[in-house]
Amino acid sequence: MPFYHKLGKIPPKRHTQFRKPDGSLYAEQLFGTIGFDGMSTNSYHEHRPTQVKEIRAQYNIAPKIAKENHLHSYRLHGFKITPENDYLDSRKAILTNSDCTIILAAPKKSTKDYFYKNTDADELIFIHKGSGKLRTMLGNLDFKYGDYLLIPRGIIYKIDFDTKDNRLFIVESRRPIYTPKRYRNWFGQLLEHAPFCERDLRQPHELETHNQKGEFLIKVKKQDDIFEMVYATHPFDVVGYDGFNYPYAFSIHDFEPITGRIHQPPPVHQTFETDAFVVCSFVPRLYDYHPNAIPAPYNHSNIDSDEVLYYVDGDFMSRNDIDAGHISLHPAGIPHGPHPGATERSIGKVKTDELAVMVDTFSPLMVTEDALKLQDEAYYKSWITD
Repeated sequence: MPFYHKLGKIPPKRHTQFRKPDGSLYAEQLFGTIGFDGMSTNSYHEHRPTQVKEIRAQYNIAPKIAKENHLHSYRLHGFKITPENDYLDSRKAILTNSDCTIILAAPKKSTKDYFYKNTDADELIFIHKGSGKLRTMLGNLDFKYGDYLLIPRGIIYKIDFDTKDNRLFIVESRRPIYTPKRYRNWFGQLLEHAPFCERDLRQPHELETHNQKGEFLIKVKKQDDIFEMVYATHPFDVVGYDGFNYPYAFSIHDFEPITGRIHQPPPVHQTFETDAFVVCSFVPRLYDYHPNAIPAPYNHSNIDSDEVLYYVDGDFMSRNDIDAGHISLHPAGIPHGPHPGATERSIGKVKTDELAVMVDTFSPLMVTEDALKLQDEAYYKSWITD
């Protein structure tokens, strides 16, 4: 849940005349969510944002489902995704349901020839490898390793990378993504016991304003189709805006862990939420300090949610044979827990350097054809001991 932000030039009162130096009017746009009930932003444009010249193409990019219903624990080798030049082509959906889609991407080049707009979903992009600049209609954000980029649905953006070596873990959410409600007061301010505060949320700091006419290609995603739409004016023509609906960045390294005398449950790691799933950040931290503590997690019967863990860095102590870029899926309906030997290994340890992102969905995830190309087929048997 971002807070109020203002960037560029705006009039003193909304929905009133705001004129250019030549006396003509700027075009005002209300950019809102959930009808008129959710977060919104008022932006002011050099040109009307409605000028479509041509719709060139329409094609489907829906995930191809390989397993719709299963009780199979998976380990996926995420770094086996083949890097591709184009940003959109590089995005491979691996897990999906009606609420969200989990995507891996390894783009080698910046988006130069088009702009992108996802009207289906908010996008939460975790930067595992790479750095660069997210360029949007509402301003720019620099990013680097460990950053989450939260891009609300409908934001037009490009993404510039500094190098060819980029690895992204992306969650598309068809529900708005917020900070956890229990960490906010009635006014929306993050509370003292929250593991991060407003100072940690980086807002757009650089507004690009292009007063240009011509042909500008925007690839628009709607209902899993891409529409190639040509607009008559540059999409980044905003001179100013204010409101609550804008992209922002948060670094996983700014998440302050909550620890205790005995093992803490996963909600203490929660970073984002929707009404259909949560996102948690596992970061370097001290282990439990009860004299008889067992730092490794207990076995958990996953009745209500699928658990997806994306391993970023460090030694994830509850798993055997886990490397950076691996993804585990433990489905609802069956227990999961530490690998053989992990519980014993954890006793006496005082800290961990692990770094991981977890997505817990409240509806089952379907496995895609692209996911099966990455799977370790024997993983579900890895809890067996002789």
